[in-house]
Amino acid sequence: MESLIKFVEDEFVPKKEFPKFSSGDTITVYYEIKEGEKTRTQFFKGVVIQRRGSGATETFTIRKMSGTVGVERIFPINMPALQRIEVNKKGKVRRSRIFYFRGLTGKKARIKEIRG
Repeated sequence: MESLIKFVEDEFVPKKEFPKFSSGDTITVYYEIKEGEKTRTQFFKGVVIQRRGSGATETFTIRKMSGTVGVERIFPINMPALQRIEVNKKGKVRRSRIFYFRGLTGKKARIKEIRG
């Protein structure tokens, strides 16, 4: 059964090419929003907290600070409205899921950048 699901995902689900990113990276996600008959592009810039799943069911969570309030958004990697992803900074973290990042504020909430 699992091989059948994998076959269907590989054959029929369209794949988009995005740059490689992981937890701790600061990325900007551009996605399309439909409001009635109009469509517009909106972006969401923040730190990747986690990537989960594989293949067609893969998702990633981004966290940004909007004033003093933390905002998180989960994006499926195969979302049709997803237009492009830009990697702004590569971050150096020791874990793949950095949920402890939610509790940090100020200078402690900085992630060391990988240069190069």
